[in-house]
Amino acid sequence: MRPPTDVFSEWADMGKDAGMESGHAPAVQEILAAAFEQMDENFEFDAVDAGCGNGWVVRLLSSRSDCKSAFGVDGAESMIARAREIDTAGEYYEADLETWVPNQPVDLVHSMEVLYYLNDIPGFLDSVRSKWLRDDGIFAFGIDHYQENEACHDWSEKVGVRMAMHSESEWRDMVEGAGFEILRMFRASPREDWAGTLAIIARNCV
Repeated sequence: MRPPTDVFSEWADMGKDAGMESGHAPAVQEILAAAFEQMDENFEFDAVDAGCGNGWVVRLLSSRSDCKSAFGVDGAESMIARAREIDTAGEYYEADLETWVPNQPVDLVHSMEVLYYLNDIPGFLDSVRSKWLRDDGIFAFGIDHYQENEACHDWSEKVGVRMAMHSESEWRDMVEGAGFEILRMFRASPREDWAGTLAIIARNCV
């Protein structure tokens, strides 16, 4: 099994990052909308996108009038290079998500299609809650690789990357076990042949 950062760097070099953006956009729009529903009206926020790829969610967040700042972090060298090429004024970090922490906590952490690649998911969740987010900050994330989504069960073998497989209830237990309060848990953008993206909106309540 190869490191996921190597695979994603190759995909960026091949131009597949654009396809990832278009494919994930509907679910991400739903996830972010659900996150902003939990924030006070006219609240100005800062945000980080964990596993930002080519930076498209950072750019999406930055375009909002209520966004003070948004930046991205990703372990794939070519993805960060692509993000910096597209968004020369943006702030992007190439780093290991499991050890990196922002210079100061933020109001919103977003992540799409990242967490199941990590070696220590509970450890990362604890780090996001205790080191990435301010008190009452929101963690909003989506994953397509989970037990109830049968269409994803052969992905690890196809891609050649280790992917943790957990059920929806196991994801709930991990998030709550890290000290988060789950505000919403739903499937974003389901289709007849697709269970949808498992979306969790959680608050740092510790």
